[in-house]
Amino acid sequence: MALRARVMGPGGGRRELLLVSAAFTALLVASILLLPSLLLRTRPSFLSSSAAGGDRQPRYPVSFAYLISASSGDAARAARLLAALYHPANTYLLHLDREAPAGEHRRLAELVSARGVYARAGNVWVVGRPNLVTYRGPTMLTTTLHAVAMLLRLRRRWDWFVNLSASDYPLVTQDDMMEAFAGLPRDLNFIQHTSHLGWKIKKRARPVILDTALYEDGRAELIRPVNITTNLRRFPTAFKLYTGSAWTMLSRPFTEYVTMGWDNLPRTLLLYHANIISSPEFYFQTVACNSRRFRNATVNHDLHFIRWDNPPKQHPLHLTSRDYRRMLLSGAPFARKFREGDPVLDRIDRDILRRRGPGQFAYGGWCSESGEGGAALCGNPQEPGRKGAVKAGAGSRRLKALLGKALAPGNLRRKQCR
Repeated sequence: MALRARVMGPGGGRRELLLVSAAFTALLVASILLLPSLLLRTRPSFLSSSAAGGDRQPRYPVSFAYLISASSGDAARAARLLAALYHPANTYLLHLDREAPAGEHRRLAELVSARGVYARAGNVWVVGRPNLVTYRGPTMLTTTLHAVAMLLRLRRRWDWFVNLSASDYPLVTQDDMMEAFAGLPRDLNFIQHTSHLGWKIKKRARPVILDTALYEDGRAELIRPVNITTNLRRFPTAFKLYTGSAWTMLSRPFTEYVTMGWDNLPRTLLLYHANIISSPEFYFQTVACNSRRFRNATVNHDLHFIRWDNPPKQHPLHLTSRDYRRMLLSGAPFARKFREGDPVLDRIDRDILRRRGPGQFAYGGWCSESGEGGAALCGNPQEPGRKGAVKAGAGSRRLKALLGKALAPGNLRRKQCR
């Protein structure tokens, strides 16, 4: 419909002006303003609010994004770890090293796709084009950063990013995790760190190395350039170097920061760490403690139970049934390193996670016994009455005790970025 306006001309006559152009301009402006919000809308999921009737779907208090890294021979272990960690509110990404045979990549995909609940919840992904990873090389770090970017791009709701290997295993249920972390600030990062490098100065920080996986196809090893006379570089003075555990729990704001790097610190440090041995033991520690925004939100703990030899060697000791009590008393939500199929894993499944069998999931509000025959209803993550329900147990109390001690004002500040 054309809009008409009558105006008086200088001579007193009338003339009509069609305001089609004005209407078109207004329509164009409105579309520009409204289109981005329409494009950014996502399809509803079991975590988002429902539009039907204006009712809101129950939400879980917090959720986690997990990276499970595996190498050749780890497909079955990665699938078992995924099942032990699984919860429909979380997000999971599995990465199997490119060096693993094609048959093992197919097996991992088959093990994941065989579980119908993963497809129904739509929260498990396997990296289709995996990276070539060199042990102790920067490609371990770039693989983690790649996973962070992918998990952010999925635009699912999660609060913390957790990186695990196929030789890790949980010591609490995911409901225990949710209950324990529900009351914490969402910007906390759990990164074990220290600026006292000791022997790592000479063995890790100063030697210059190259990771062949960065520039050669099918070759993953660390080399020391022969054209560098001393093969050592000066200790950095533009920033303070920190080291610690490669196993971390990172807040979503921090993962966005290391991905976007709006003040360029993450990119600068990434370039520096491209030539450091075991860069995953340095990078996140150094970024967090040199950042004004995140240094005060860094908790000096990796949330793992790990047993080392004395003096510590390159690899931790394998955990067995003899370590079971110490694992529980630690209060840690994760432990490593386990041998594949060790009997202690079955004990953890039975007594801690309350899994009813090798193919079952851990006990929780979404996966607990029904009134008929005690069967666990874990096939439908959207079942009414279970969605949003959290049933925490003793693991939550142990974890809360650990977090309370780590976050006590005296402990937190005294051990923070020192």
